[in-house]
Amino acid sequence: MKITLKDGSVKEYTEAKSVIEIAQDISEGLARVACAGEVNGERVDLRTVISEDCSLNILTFNDKGGRDAFRHTASHIMAQALKRLYPQVKLAIGPSIDDGFYYDVDGVTLSTEDFPAIEAEMKKIVKEDLKLERFEMPREEAIQYFKEKEEPYKVELIEDLPEDAVISFYRQGEFTDLCAGPHLMSTKPVKAIKLMKLAGAYWRGNEKNKMLTRIYGTAYTKNSDLEAYVNMLEEAKKRDHRKIGKEMGLFMLADEGPGFPFFLPKGMVLYNTLQQYWREIHDREGYVEISTPIMLNRSLWETSGHWDHYKENMYTTVIDDQDFAIKPMNCPGGMLVYKSQPRSYKELPLRIGEIGLVHRHEKSGQLHGLMRVRCFHQDDAHIFMMPEQIKDEIKGVVRLIDEVYQLFGFKYFVELSTRPEDSMGSDEDWEMATAGLQGALDEMGLEYTINEGDGAFYGPKIDFHLIDAIGREWQCGTIQLDFQLPQRFEAEYTGPDGEMHRPIMIHRVVYGSFERFIGILIEHFAGKFPTWLAPVQVKVLHISEKYFDYGEKVLAQLKAAGIRCEMYQRNEKIGYKIREARNERVPYMLVVGQKEEETGSVSVRSRFAGDEGAKELSVFISEVQKEIADKVNRPEVPETDKKATANK
Repeated sequence: MKITLKDGSVKEYTEAKSVIEIAQDISEGLARVACAGEVNGERVDLRTVISEDCSLNILTFNDKGGRDAFRHTASHIMAQALKRLYPQVKLAIGPSIDDGFYYDVDGVTLSTEDFPAIEAEMKKIVKEDLKLERFEMPREEAIQYFKEKEEPYKVELIEDLPEDAVISFYRQGEFTDLCAGPHLMSTKPVKAIKLMKLAGAYWRGNEKNKMLTRIYGTAYTKNSDLEAYVNMLEEAKKRDHRKIGKEMGLFMLADEGPGFPFFLPKGMVLYNTLQQYWREIHDREGYVEISTPIMLNRSLWETSGHWDHYKENMYTTVIDDQDFAIKPMNCPGGMLVYKSQPRSYKELPLRIGEIGLVHRHEKSGQLHGLMRVRCFHQDDAHIFMMPEQIKDEIKGVVRLIDEVYQLFGFKYFVELSTRPEDSMGSDEDWEMATAGLQGALDEMGLEYTINEGDGAFYGPKIDFHLIDAIGREWQCGTIQLDFQLPQRFEAEYTGPDGEMHRPIMIHRVVYGSFERFIGILIEHFAGKFPTWLAPVQVKVLHISEKYFDYGEKVLAQLKAAGIRCEMYQRNEKIGYKIREARNERVPYMLVVGQKEEETGSVSVRSRFAGDEGAKELSVFISEVQKEIADKVNRPEVPETDKKATANK
């Protein structure tokens, strides 16, 4: 049999081999760090035996699939520790998640004070080097097994499976759990473990069911990586956009509108600056802008497919005995704009942008500041094109998204998400759409991973995941290729042959939503925005009341130059004013007193370099105007270096 590896090389074997045996044949080093395998795109155990030609990827902790197997094993280790310490505990589910794992349990009262004992027992299980064994049982036998173990939640899960289902289990020492896998070969590699927090969670996510205790944890291969993660979480607390947003007066949340954020004056400056930049680059790239109604009738949403596929997330009402829905997406309105007049191939590609306010019903427990809201402004664009224009248009969008993310200092990685189970359209259309996206990425030489089954219901998509200043990932930009909506809306254009043809449609966002992107920016910069983006760019600080009038003159010249500025009004000591301006994260402070008034200058202090010395006001204005126009992101000098500069 021939085994094609990720790098394109081929291994040949005359007999069946397990994934771990193939990993050992490649290298002992790879076998030591292997966590799972991927056979023909399907994630499997290292113990899985391969007996025919296939493609194989050995997954380590550096791969998402490998991390999932590693942390899923950690969740079983935690469940085993709980069973040892609290034999009466009832186990529900315990999956891996993006940053760790959790297990939902019942029958025991826990607090974070219990974590050290649980962690100690987990470490003991790790040292025992228990081998994980996979085995199967018929459904009825599996039900009886868990009834005898007095595990009602496991019984319920199995009872929901088909009668002819064969149920898989994993055993490690005395502990056995219902699980589809994959898992590590042994408990030994899970050396760096930390339990993080407790939360309540309804059984199966249904508020009508019993509230269980959810224990969150995380696991790494090395203690140094675990410590780095814990330090990142501490830094994330300091950068929490809800805390900084309140301190800087950017936005507020009110009990009268849960999930519906209020932007305050300084937050609107930030929002409008981002919007202006968005319009500048889209105008340059040949987009036209539209605005579509916030509410449209049911027939539109039935035509688009949202009424059948997305209704539970939509707010609806009745007007004149007709069902209406507040739009959760802008695209159906964009389709009506396209259809509002006859179209010719000469107009294509037609790039239509919209900053549209959309509403989606989110459960209250999922709401989180600006990151998860019920209404937000989506920076949509819909591109209508001919088949031969697909790759060039996708490349153009990728370049635009890259330009924006580079400006803000984000690194990112790309995922290609394929057809989900709940989809519409023919196999042929899906294959063509997926090939179009994949071909564009390949031609651009962009690295990407395949995210099987996570596409939109109408088409595959490319997702851009930002990596912020402290290493967290955020999904923002997306490109979705859609053959379905143009068909459902019977959109057409006249081709060069004089016949009517169906356009193909790209849905794409760059920010994702203004609200979420602002939340990400607040945390990425810790509120210390680049000067061009800062709500207040310069703060004028007068040394005493005697120089208030000169401060007012400086302020007037700054405003006349288009610089966003404020003057500290209260009569406090200059040291206090400087500290306050620092807390407000203002890029520049201009200190004015007798010397400055006499020379028509200002003493410049910046967030970037501390004391920058005296400058003529006109020179300072010119420098800041250029910094704003060029959208420069000046790096900050460490505090020790600022002090050294000030003492020179």
